[in-house]
Amino acid sequence: MNPALWISKTGVQAQDAKLQAIANNIANVNTVGFKRDRVVFEDLFYQVEVQPGAQRDDNTTAPSGVQLGNGTRLVGTQKVFTTGNLQTTEQALDVAIVGQGFLQVQQPNGDIAYTRAGQLQVDADGRLVTAQGLPLVPEIVIPANASGVTIGENGVVSATIANAAAPEQLGQLTLVSFVNPAGLLALGDNLYRETVASGVPNEGVPGEEGMGKLKQGALEGSNVQVVEEMVDMIAAQRTYEMNTKVLSAADNMMQYLAQAVR
Repeated sequence: MNPALWISKTGVQAQDAKLQAIANNIANVNTVGFKRDRVVFEDLFYQVEVQPGAQRDDNTTAPSGVQLGNGTRLVGTQKVFTTGNLQTTEQALDVAIVGQGFLQVQQPNGDIAYTRAGQLQVDADGRLVTAQGLPLVPEIVIPANASGVTIGENGVVSATIANAAAPEQLGQLTLVSFVNPAGLLALGDNLYRETVASGVPNEGVPGEEGMGKLKQGALEGSNVQVVEEMVDMIAAQRTYEMNTKVLSAADNMMQYLAQAVR
């Protein structure tokens, strides 16, 4: 079998994986708090026929040797945690995280997950929840007779209670950060989960110890840049085509050789 056939096959698979990541990025261009994915490739092992520096004769050595590559493979995908554009919504319960950090939410099974999607709402019990209905941690309850809910840059939630002379503090929103946020496990639904690679969560008050601040009445948009994704898509398509042409060329060469030796 011509090695070029196998090498081209790995190239086709690599570009197919890259196109899948690009497609997911473009599909989520309007998803609040979405972070784009990028794919990471590495070259495969080399077939070393002559070691670099090998002795060729009594007086000379091979300056570079003979090393034949065997293709490429996908080694990983990585979330790019740059801040997306802020979108003003003027909704009192919408919050955007300006800087690093994640909100904590409790999943139905009791586990803690993390999100940057700040489309908050109030459930039937008055608790602040995400768009999926997951309550925030720590829990904050908005009384039924409250009005004028305010969420400060430092995460302090307050509201005006009926017949009260001054706004009453209802609770404190906190953020968590990770040493390696790219190591978080993406669960879908704008949620992430802690892993060994991400490190343990570090909880803090917004605006302190490197944490981002909260901005009420705004949402963080996706950090996907459509133009960049389109350029990457065209490059992936052309690279895919080149790999398939190598497949055709290698096949034609093998056919020519088979006919020549008859």
